[in-house]
This record gives sequence, C-alpha cells and structure tokens, in this order.
Amino acid sequence: MSDSSTTSTPLVEVTDLSVEFGDLRAVDGLSLTLEKGAALGLVGESGSGKSTVASALLALHRGTGARVSGAVRVAGVDVQAASDDELRRLRGGKAAMVFQDPLSSLDPYYAVGDQIAEVYRVHVKASRRAARARAVEVLDRVGIPDAARRARSRPHEFSGGMRQRALIAMALACEPDLLIADEPTTALDVTVQAQILDLLHTLREETGMGLLLVTHDVGVAAESVDEILVMRHGRAVEHGLVGTVLGAPAQAYTQELLGAVPRVDAPRTASEATEEVVLEASGLRREFGRGKRAFAAVDDVSLTIHRGETLGIVGESGSGKTTLGRMLVGLLEPTAGEIKPGGGVRPDVQMVFQDPASSLNPRRSVGESIADPLRARGMGVPPLERSREWGRDEGRIRGRVRELLERVGLEAAHYDRYPHEFSGGQRQRVGIARALAADPRVIVCDEPVSALDVTTQAQVVALLAELQRELGLALVFVAHDLAVVRQVSDRVAVMRRGRIVEYGPADEVYESPRDPYTKQLLAAVPALDPEVAARRRTARRQLTAV
Repeated sequence: MSDSSTTSTPLVEVTDLSVEFGDLRAVDGLSLTLEKGAALGLVGESGSGKSTVASALLALHRGTGARVSGAVRVAGVDVQAASDDELRRLRGGKAAMVFQDPLSSLDPYYAVGDQIAEVYRVHVKASRRAARARAVEVLDRVGIPDAARRARSRPHEFSGGMRQRALIAMALACEPDLLIADEPTTALDVTVQAQILDLLHTLREETGMGLLLVTHDVGVAAESVDEILVMRHGRAVEHGLVGTVLGAPAQAYTQELLGAVPRVDAPRTASEATEEVVLEASGLRREFGRGKRAFAAVDDVSLTIHRGETLGIVGESGSGKTTLGRMLVGLLEPTAGEIKPGGGVRPDVQMVFQDPASSLNPRRSVGESIADPLRARGMGVPPLERSREWGRDEGRIRGRVRELLERVGLEAAHYDRYPHEFSGGQRQRVGIARALAADPRVIVCDEPVSALDVTTQAQVVALLAELQRELGLALVFVAHDLAVVRQVSDRVAVMRRGRIVEYGPADEVYESPRDPYTKQLLAAVPALDPEVAARRRTARRQLTAV
C-alpha cells in the first residue's frame, strides 16, 4: 500500500479564511490544519482574531451578519456548506467548545448534571436515566469529587475551577474528536490553571481527541500544545513546533510577545523605597456572616508599607488578599485590628480595580469619572478655599483631568469619551488616572492586569512603575499571578486562608521559599520551555498520586 493511500484527512482544515464585521476584517486569509490527536495553540493579543477563528470552526458566526469566506472543514464536515441540522450534529457531537467564562455558559437555574445530560440526550438519543449516568461519569472523569452528589448542584455552588471542569465534562459527554478551548484558564488561579491544563493533557492521551487552544498567555500554550500559530491583526505571523517558536522565534512580533511575558526567574530593578512608613496594619481580622456560619476572610494580618515601595500580596481565590486590600483602602471596616498612618497623618489611599469596565459608570464620560475625586476633595486648592471655589471652578477641574489623562498615556480630548470606546488597557489607564486625581500616597492595585494580554499588561505595569518613581507612591499590588508579582514587587506577602504564610523581600520569597504552600504556587507557574513544562506536569501527577 502506497504512502498516499494511508494519508489521513486532517481533523481541521482551514483554507484562506476571512471574517468581516462591517468594515472590520477580523480574520484575513488564514490557513491552518490540525491532525487527529494533535494540539494547536492560537496565540495573540486581544483583537488578533484568534477567537473569531475558533468560532468559525463551528459556524457560530452564521446569522450574525458577519461575512465569512474561505473553506473550513472540521471532522469531515464542510462547515460553510453544512445545513443547520448538520451543524447541530457537529456541535457537541464531533466537535465541542469550552468558553472563557463558565458561569455565563451554564444555566444558573438548572443542576450541572442535568445540563450535561441534556446535551448527551440531544446527540445520542439516550434515556433520561442513561443521560444522568453519563453526566455523573464525565464529571467524575474531569476530577469533580463525589460526582453523583455534585451533579445535583447548581453552577453558583461550584468554584471557578470546578465550573470550568464541568464545562469540559459537558464537552466530553459525546466523545468529540475535537475540543476547542477558548481562553479556558484566564480567570483561574495559578494552581487551578495547572490542574485544568493537566486535565486537558490527560484527556488527550486517553481519548485521542484533537485540541485547539485559544489563549493570549504564551506560558499556557507552552504547557498544552504541540504547535503554535501566532496571530496579529487577523493574520498568521508565525507557525511551527512549540519548542521552536518559543525557543527561537523567527519573527519580530513573536519576539516582542515573548519579551513581554513576566517571568518568576527575572527579578525586578529595585524601586526607590525609603524607610518612611506611610501605612501600617496590625492584627487585621475581617469576618463575614454570623453565628455558626461566620468565617474569617482575613485573620490576624500585620504589615507595613513604605514610601516608594511595592508590596506584592499573592494567593489563590479565597485567600483573603482582596478583602485585605479593601480594608487598607477603607472600603471595608476591620472586625478587629487597626490601620495606622505613618507619621500620624492618614495618607490618602486609592484603589485601581481588576475590571475597569465594571468600575467605570458606562453612562458618564471618563473625564467626569476622573473628576469625581477632585470635586469631592478639592485637590490642589488651599484648604480654606476648597469647599466652594474648587467645586464651582469647572474649568480648573477639566484642566486637571486633561493633565491626568495625558499623564497616563491617553489624550486630553478623551475627556468626553465613554468607557465602551476604549480598549481594556486604555480603560485601566483611566482607572489609574482616577486614582491619581486624589493625590494619594498609597495605591492599592487589585488584580490590575489579570484581564489584559501580555503586551498591554507590560505597558500598564511600566506605567505604574514610572508613576511610582516620579510621585514617590507606595503600591500594594494584589494578584494571583506570581510572575507579575515578582516583576513589580520589593517585598511579597503570600496569603492562604486569610493568613500570611510567608512575608519578606521578593528575591528571598521566590528563590528560597520556606512555606510548602509558596513552593506549591511556584511549581504551578507555566514554563515557557515545553520540556520543563512536561517535567513539572509529571511531578504534579506523582504528587497527586501519593
């Protein structure tokens, strides 16, 4: 038998794909193939077109007004020419998709097991009993403990990682040939992210399914795929084996993308911290709930913050780091303990939030949002004049806001624009400008870059460092991303279950961690070297098996 007769048809074959939304060409002449059982990562910044490609594989643009051209074949189906019935059989049957936000992908009113069972019944025509049994089987397969009982739980009763496992279980119910995972770990802690990536790898080994992974995180791709296709402005920039592309990128854009990735083994340049204490917290405790249901989100936490330094606070979801940050700002009152100002004067403490879209009023211009602290505090006006003169002088307020917009890298003319007219990185710059308007000495940054791609993330981090140097700001940087925290921090506090388990200079904490939990967090950070990633995955498996 000749070689040509044994050549298998690719699982996915895309030829000259273009997708247009009005005047915007989101994908421009893209071609790719994915063989059966292989894994391909689509990597790029926000707006690169990678999620649009993923949606085109299942014809999810049909009926939206998008113009799609080119050829797309998935599991033997001509997606462009397929009827609605053929597409229904393809979606969930031969190819399944896992989305970034599992909470919005699951119906909040129905038990998770019932939702999985319904997908199975639609494609397999099984009885209700068989479908429920299948739901429990796949939930158990993706590592949901006590699957029979948890199948009766609703989505809000699951953690973020468990909800993502439930979505993967739903995708596996009909044993698809292809799994499309669109940013499946973006909102997850580093340890939960590692668990999900390990799960995807194990499922590929056990089922032989193909994987198309869409991600802006180069480290996630290195952990998970055989090949990488780097996208920019809807086009393929570079495509090759993951080790080759990440180890010796040929294109300048790929090199730029890799250069922006924060690394735990690259300590930052020391800031201009002083011995002056600007804020001190001692014995902080914050309880939620009452009686037997009460629990301490923060329990006996003490720390000091110096002028000009960055204190990183790192931990998983539920560790108490955000609650601590909100107490430092004054958004939450401690149940016990106290927060004392340095030098006897309470410094103004401001906050930059994780999601600038939800922290900005969509019905007000960004300029008006930045002006609020100026109107409330009368910043820049002598104390005796603040209450009346500054409040009436709209011209001075507008001028100050324009200065702040330019200071954070935006344009003065952006004053009258609304939040939806900005990108994620630009909205975060607006949030920083609003924090600066109150002339603070301390800014608490709560996951300020977790929703941004790596190049935008690097720009925001660089902006914060520049402002810190020029204004002598103290920063409290709250994050679950250990690599980003290493990049920005002078000292680091590691939190677990409301307590600080490790606290010290960043270099010491990262290079010589003492607490087992800190070591566990560091071991879960994605590695850019696929061979290192494989060794870490093996080590995690052995640890789990013990």
